[in-house]
Amino acid sequence: MDAIFEKVKATAEEINDYAIGSLEELEQFRIKYIGSKGELKNLFAGIKEVAPEKKKEFGQLVNQVKQQAEEKFNTIKASLGNESSASSKNSIDLTAPGEPITLGSRHPISIVKNQIIEIFSRIGFTIAEGPELESDWYNFSALNMPENHPARDMQDTYFIQQDPDIVLRTHTSNAQIRTMESQEPPIRVICPGRVYRNETISARAHCQFHQVEGLYIDEKVSFADLKQALYYFTQEMFGEGTKIRLRPSYFPFTEPSAEMDISCLICEGEGCSVCKHTGWVEILGCGMVDPNVLDNCKIDSEKYTGFAFGMGVERIAMLKYGINDIRLFFENDVRFLEQFTGIN
Repeated sequence: MDAIFEKVKATAEEINDYAIGSLEELEQFRIKYIGSKGELKNLFAGIKEVAPEKKKEFGQLVNQVKQQAEEKFNTIKASLGNESSASSKNSIDLTAPGEPITLGSRHPISIVKNQIIEIFSRIGFTIAEGPELESDWYNFSALNMPENHPARDMQDTYFIQQDPDIVLRTHTSNAQIRTMESQEPPIRVICPGRVYRNETISARAHCQFHQVEGLYIDEKVSFADLKQALYYFTQEMFGEGTKIRLRPSYFPFTEPSAEMDISCLICEGEGCSVCKHTGWVEILGCGMVDPNVLDNCKIDSEKYTGFAFGMGVERIAMLKYGINDIRLFFENDVRFLEQFTGIN
């Protein structure tokens, strides 16, 4: 029994005399004494050789040696760390050229979205926003799409499993409904934001994208007002001389409805693969607000009329900058994003 006590005291002396001059030697010290297979671990295991009345004394002695080893390890580690840091600072080559700092830039989606907002702000439109998690009423029903309406199949929707009445919004029209419920006409707003649809991701489609929708409600608003507003936007965004055409279409919340094309920016209307050799590229949908939508929002459809439109920001950006894959906007590839440095 005395032998095991003598072994503990001898280990304490070894620890005290152990010379350490580098981080490598410090690590060897740690492994030898403090590590999971070190000598202190073996000393603790030797308690089974000690008589019951001596176990407490033995345990206290081994703990003191363990504390001694840990204190020595931490003290020398801090000392060597400071020396290493000072050495590293002193080893800097002050004559070496500096590393260039890469400046960030706005994302192309933000650039185009801000341009759209700025253009429409010049003709009196203000911004209205709504939540991305939305109820069925604001995303569908108030927009003249009651339950089981076939128009709901036009949009593949993400529903919340815990509450099927809540969806990830499929368009920013929810902000239009909220605005019409809370404001009296005249109303002139644009609604930018992210939307979601359950679509297969490809070069031309994504499960998330960005929209800017517009709404104008007042007395005697006509389709001619809609056409003039969109023509102004086209000239400002894509340049003077860009032609537009409106084709009849169907949307449940507008009547009459139309899709608007612009003359292809790539081939200038001559025909190419981008415009499928038609000379035209679709950029948005629009129409006169359906009276049922006005009535749902407690706006007198006998007194007021209005128009609405909606466009995909990614589609505008792809046309404006000649981008052929929508996935590039979401991959955060620095090589792609660097092309937009200096563009506001």
